[in-house]
Amino acid sequence: MGCFLTNSSVGKKVVMSVSGCFLVLFILFHMAMNLTMLFSPEGYDMVCEFLGANWYALVGTVILAVGVLVHFVYAFILTIDNYRARGKQRYAVTVQEKGVSWASKNMLVLGIIVILGLGLHLVHFWSEMQLQEILGKTTTTVGGYEVHATSGAAIMMITFSKWYNVVLYLVWFAALWFHLTHGVWSMFQSVGAANDTWYPRLKLTSNVIATLVFLGFAAVVIFCYIQANETTIAELGATQIEDVKVFE
Repeated sequence: MGCFLTNSSVGKKVVMSVSGCFLVLFILFHMAMNLTMLFSPEGYDMVCEFLGANWYALVGTVILAVGVLVHFVYAFILTIDNYRARGKQRYAVTVQEKGVSWASKNMLVLGIIVILGLGLHLVHFWSEMQLQEILGKTTTTVGGYEVHATSGAAIMMITFSKWYNVVLYLVWFAALWFHLTHGVWSMFQSVGAANDTWYPRLKLTSNVIATLVFLGFAAVVIFCYIQANETTIAELGATQIEDVKVFE
């Protein structure tokens, strides 16, 4: 089985498909969690506390990290294999659109942007929340404010009060949209689930999922940017550092 998954082209595509499916499900869960912010910042903080440095959350984080690593390592391997076998054709499939979509020709570039966006997200949120709890700290410093490590609403509001963060995340979401529009249906096609009948349906499903992900994440970012101000941030439990004597 190990040789099949690492040496066989079909085996590699199966790994890509399974890991990709897992990541899509996580992205949808993460989006649904973030949407709580639109209706109840307190509810969002409750979710963040539930998914803090608890054992089940830590196990989930490790599994997620492995899933991301496996998916992108195999993406690079398959891209190299495709270059060797078919020149510059990437992610070759047996069912093709009329004209090759831009996303299908640039999956590697899109994947790199998605990885960079993930890194930015880890710096802005994971390192200020779960990591701080792992280190035994209860508070963290974000954008000149002292915030509780589980105050996801305040951290999100502070982060997206900066217009350049909003732009960077929207670019990330756009890259993710393109990546998913091709990746989701290709995931099914790679394991033989697509044909002339199912291809249009899977393509439509891919577009719907990608669009929901983009709109869901983008809505929260834009909402936070519009709502962010000194009063709102303070109401969410953040305290400006210059007002905290321990930091003087």
